Amino acid sequence: MAMRKTLAKVVRDLTPSDSAVRYPLSDDTVEDIKVCFDLISTRERELAKQAGIDNKDKPHFIDEPKASNVVSIQGLKSVNKDDA
Repeated sequence: MAMRKTLAKVVRDLTPSDSAVRYPLSDDTVEDIKVCFDLISTRERELAKQAGIDNKDKPHFIDEPKASNVVSIQGLKSVNKDDA
């Protein structure tokens, strides 16, 4: 996890704030960094599996529709079969 966070910080620090400025890393270096991230995530999954953790969580966007809708039943009145 420390390697992933450190590598991400390096990439963030090297990314120019202005899109008109040329990115300082070569295309080959960018591809190598992507491969490193893939290796790190693969190893993290292996370690989680060895620890018995089954993590299938995926990132979600804030504006993404929710799969479930929670409804409060606190204000509902009970209906007797005789009344219906």
